[in-house]
Amino acid sequence: MEQTTREISGSSKRSIEIHGRQTSLNIEEAFWTALQKIAATHNVRPSDLIAAIDKDRYHVNLSSAVRLFVLDHYRTKVEGGPT
Repeated sequence: MEQTTREISGSSKRSIEIHGRQTSLNIEEAFWTALQKIAATHNVRPSDLIAAIDKDRYHVNLSSAVRLFVLDHYRTKVEGGPT
């Protein structure tokens, strides 16, 4: 059965541990699924990938930084660059 746009775009809060502390991420299901796929292609856990994103982010909240990371990953793939 196909998912509706509302089901795909609905966000949920995810609790994760990064850098030894608990935090939460409020992110849409489509971005979470994409993040999991990216992590799997790099043979890392999603929490490890999120920790790396957190370390490199500047002045945006973590949820936004994850969305921007996923967007950049797929934009780079479309434009033919390295992933």
